[in-house]
Amino acid sequence: MPQYKDYYEIMGVARDASAEELKRAYRKLARKYHPDVSKEPDAEERFKEVQEAHEVLKDPEKRAAYDQLGSNWRAGQEFRPPPDWARNFQSGGGFSGEDGGFSDFFSSLFGQRGFTRGGPGGGFARAGEDHVASIEIDLEDAYRGGSRNIELSGGRGGQSRTLKVNIPAGVTAGKRIRLAGQGSPGLGGGPAGDLYLEIQLRPHRLFTVEERDVSLELPLAPWEAALGATVSVPTLAGTVDMRIPANARSGQKLRLKGRGLPGTTPGDQYVVIKIVVPPADSPRARELYEQMRDELSFDPRAGLL
Repeated sequence: MPQYKDYYEIMGVARDASAEELKRAYRKLARKYHPDVSKEPDAEERFKEVQEAHEVLKDPEKRAAYDQLGSNWRAGQEFRPPPDWARNFQSGGGFSGEDGGFSDFFSSLFGQRGFTRGGPGGGFARAGEDHVASIEIDLEDAYRGGSRNIELSGGRGGQSRTLKVNIPAGVTAGKRIRLAGQGSPGLGGGPAGDLYLEIQLRPHRLFTVEERDVSLELPLAPWEAALGATVSVPTLAGTVDMRIPANARSGQKLRLKGRGLPGTTPGDQYVVIKIVVPPADSPRARELYEQMRDELSFDPRAGLL
């Protein structure tokens, strides 16, 4: 005999939860118990329970019918539908819950309502849910593109899977890469969902990134900033020579056009000047600083008073 399932308890939401609250709860639980990534010992069973609960509660008609049972039932209690249930809420067909991958409780309430008939065997099929996961890559990988392998652990039967991911050159943080058929398994022979990998960029020791533009802080000696100079500047494509104009200021931005992440419109690289003062750590160094103090008419605080 079927046992009652408390779908609200399974989803961890109140009975008056909104559609948006249900959606957030489902996404959270699906990530937690997905058989391909979860390390929970009962992940596959819990994942099926969550899918079933979501199937009922996301559908206004099914949810309204389920709510008519009231809140007096307890999870695990032997369950029989009310006498007039079949006439009001079943669509007939005589299929068991196994045809859709759901429980006997679901089948006793809804039969196969809302499922799509598929396959020559007369079963019912539903596509699996899509999932989103994050993947961290280096800025150099985002610049060059290429392929890399990622491992999904704790899959069906506890087996890990290695998937090859193609990273397009110029991909930016927040963009998603689609892996077709790597989401939740379908039900009743339906197609699997997709897995979307959301790109996150690891912090870089030199560059910061905003969309396709990159920025670099460039240290300069006081005489390079004052007199101008040609200095070597690192970029994602390698080192280039850059002309620093005379009288450059700390915080001043210089642009290397098209030296950011590639794309239809490539990003730029911004070089932010930082003047580094050498220490007065020798008699000669002190002498030079004293000479500048005595001979230069310069007041760095002139604009404050």
